[in-house]
Amino acid sequence: MALRFETRASDSPWVDTVWTCTSERVAEMTSVATVCWGLVFWELDGTAYAGVSGPETGTGTAPVPEGATFVGIEFAVGTWLRAVPTPALVDRGVELPGTTRRTFRLDGLRWERPGPDDAEALVDRLVRAGAVVRDPLVSEVRRGHRPVLSERTVERRFRTATGLTQGAVRQIERVRKASALLAAGAQVADVVTKFEYFDEPHLARALRRYVGRTARQLREGTGGALALDMDLDLDQPTTS
Repeated sequence: MALRFETRASDSPWVDTVWTCTSERVAEMTSVATVCWGLVFWELDGTAYAGVSGPETGTGTAPVPEGATFVGIEFAVGTWLRAVPTPALVDRGVELPGTTRRTFRLDGLRWERPGPDDAEALVDRLVRAGAVVRDPLVSEVRRGHRPVLSERTVERRFRTATGLTQGAVRQIERVRKASALLAAGAQVADVVTKFEYFDEPHLARALRRYVGRTARQLREGTGGALALDMDLDLDQPTTS
């Protein structure tokens, strides 16, 4: 196996998932559309790097050099960096200068680089310092609460916090969960019904746009390395 990619859920309300990746030889990974922004830390040939990744509205591929190791923190929808508005990060990322094997610089301060087991401790420090903030309205809307605000105001605040529309978030979260279910061996027709796609061609178009795989490739585990959490909570609602 060229890449070992693992994810875990987090009990922090500020964090969606924490992931690690190790490249055993030169490989190519397919990225999947995501609604989360994140912090990414990696090492290659003894040099340490850090960066901020943004939400992605489509799929793409990127080479991963041999011997690279990564730790990533995907933040919950509705959170953002005080220093970098999330809309400015959509479909792009920012490398953080001055990173060492022990520390990195963010929001004018130097922080200890986390491992996969202490990611939440770093996030807690970032939150306490005000470097990571959130709009509680986004969480309320995603839980189905209807605030006493105009739809236009709600949508504006949602997009300011996430960089995406509510509709885009719903579509991306739905196709990611559909992909995880297909990868677990589910029948295509069952996935179409469960996630309320119009028909199989509708699902196929969503997979091509957001995941870069066909339903058959997901079911058979072919097509190469895929940056997708296969342990998604499939019972979590996909609507906001």
